[in-house]
Amino acid sequence: MSTHIPQGPARTRILGTATRLFYSEGVHTVGIDRIIAEAAVAKATFYHHFPAKDELVRAYLEAEFARQRDAVEALRATSTDPGATLVKIFENLGETGAGAAFRGCPFTNAAAEYPDPAHPVRQTIADYRRWSHTLFRDLLADIGHPDTDRTATILMMIRDGIVVGSDLDDPQALRAAIGEAVCRALRH
Repeated sequence: MSTHIPQGPARTRILGTATRLFYSEGVHTVGIDRIIAEAAVAKATFYHHFPAKDELVRAYLEAEFARQRDAVEALRATSTDPGATLVKIFENLGETGAGAAFRGCPFTNAAAEYPDPAHPVRQTIADYRRWSHTLFRDLLADIGHPDTDRTATILMMIRDGIVVGSDLDDPQALRAAIGEAVCRALRH
């Protein structure tokens, strides 16, 4: 994770602007000068909060990671059935993927732009993916599934298929198959 940088309205505007632009247009196509202009901050203010563009990219991904963790925790807090929670996580992915503004998974998109697995941005992506796999494995353990690691890996493949397929294929057709795919993976 990034070192602590003070929060404030300028940082919030920068991160909000970057989030919108990075997600809709891609990380490498959006320059710092454009973010500075659209966030209406001085160059010195930008660099005070984000000494390098890669730090901004990591902050963007870390914010998305936190948003997804919070959403999953809220879902888990409202359900006592870990199997139903797993299915709902995937149904939510399908709903998100069918949205008009959906442009794929921010983590998958960023990974395509940062091919070096040792790069700090890729490390943030790896943290997110480890968390996702662990979440699936833990929910599987909670339902007494006999092969949690392998099935969590299968669920990761389904997750990846949903976020890519929702962007490239017919997201409504994909949504219709999500529940069946997850249920088949949960069979033991």
